Amino acid sequence: MTDIVRVPLSDGNYIEYIDDLIGSGAMKDVYFTPCKTKVVAFYREPQDAAARERLEMITGIYRERIFDVPGGEYWKELFCWPDQIIEFQGKLGLVMPVYPGHFFFEHGSVNDDMLGIKGKEKQGKWYASANNQNRFLDPRERGSWLNYLQISLKIARTVRRMHAAGLAHSDLSYKNVLVAPTRAQTCVIDVDGLVVPGKYPPDVVGTPDFIAPECVATAHLDKNDSARKLPSIQTDRHALAVLIYHYLLLRHPLRGDKVHALEPHEDETLGMGEKALFIEHPVDTGNRIKLENVRESELPWKDTNKLPYTITGPYLSQLFERAFIDGLHHPGLRPTADEWETALIKTLDLVQPCNNSGCAQKWYVFDNKTNPVCPFCDTKYEGLLPVLNLYSSRDGQSFKPDNHRLMVYRDQSLFPYHINRNIVPNERLADQDKSRVGYFINHHGRWLLVNEKMQDLTDVANKRPVSPGEHIELTDGLQLLCSKEPGGRLFVVQMVNKH
Repeated sequence: MTDIVRVPLSDGNYIEYIDDLIGSGAMKDVYFTPCKTKVVAFYREPQDAAARERLEMITGIYRERIFDVPGGEYWKELFCWPDQIIEFQGKLGLVMPVYPGHFFFEHGSVNDDMLGIKGKEKQGKWYASANNQNRFLDPRERGSWLNYLQISLKIARTVRRMHAAGLAHSDLSYKNVLVAPTRAQTCVIDVDGLVVPGKYPPDVVGTPDFIAPECVATAHLDKNDSARKLPSIQTDRHALAVLIYHYLLLRHPLRGDKVHALEPHEDETLGMGEKALFIEHPVDTGNRIKLENVRESELPWKDTNKLPYTITGPYLSQLFERAFIDGLHHPGLRPTADEWETALIKTLDLVQPCNNSGCAQKWYVFDNKTNPVCPFCDTKYEGLLPVLNLYSSRDGQSFKPDNHRLMVYRDQSLFPYHINRNIVPNERLADQDKSRVGYFINHHGRWLLVNEKMQDLTDVANKRPVSPGEHIELTDGLQLLCSKEPGGRLFVVQMVNKH
């Protein structure tokens, strides 16, 4: 029978764990508590005073700032944050919550789980590679393209919260972000190595593929050399951009076919460091992916002509350009996590379901063209396609464009944050703002907006109110005032007609 080990705590209480190793990472050995809702993780190597102090801050003041505030419950599934420090038999350890069940493979790999990953953690590496998805993952584990947009949004939001607290992850990668695509859930792990800029330096430089070019280029220097670039909020921004690009396009933004040196290590150092170049750079095409070097299982994702980064829509495309062109070697120009979050929210309002029921990705971003086509399966949209252009008033009188559009599809919902620009769909969203206020249906070829809760909905041209319980047909040029409150929006309807 497995022993239960009791560890005394400084406050006179104790915590127990089952003396049966369930996991071993790069730095820690992990054990379940008897209730299996928490784990105890012991560092294998002694931790110095600075490391201990950092852990005390992470389990103390920083944890309180994120979780022990209004809305703090929101973050409990998005972070696996340690609860407390323990010490036993000369080893320092942490008590942490167990990952929710959806972060473990339910079906695993193809051919009756040939790789034996069923029941193991859903590390993001399984989902960020075309080869892994196409060759190995059970189709029931994959999720749709919409799921990966939702995953990217949650990761951006989680990183934004870390950075707002003055913390950098230092090793943000698909290894340290668990994902559950079919549920669009994410969880950032290994937060015990968080960097407090100017106070606690990083323990690690990061995971290859996600290390910022300036860190790669100066990795040969001593850690105390002022010219050495170490993980920080700015390097997290690079890693975040790489993660989002990976999840949406299943390829690495810098791993093209340009050869910088014959010696592999030197080639890697130059290609990911000083000479790093975006594979889709619009002017310098020297690092393009050559299709003759691509495996069939990596297609169509590694065909950048077939699936260019621009399929992610106008908001994300602009940020990818800033991340991998403007900011690649100029860290101060990289998009912030907050900017990624905003762009992803707007992009999710641009998605359209593919008309092809057999489409593997099922959703795509409307490209503002009169002939919408799913980029993944080449299925054309047929019929009338309503697009709502969003305007809002800053002075209560004139309305200005919000650079925000909402695509309409069958059963698409309207929420308070669509009809009022002052309501933001994030962790601070009030309960009363989480329920829909209207929805869209297609009735015998006519697109209708059904008003459920909008008290001020008005057909502007006809000065006709549309009361809750009523509906109005969407026609080209129709102007709908949704709310008279400060920040209330005006919808201008555009009908894209494709037969």
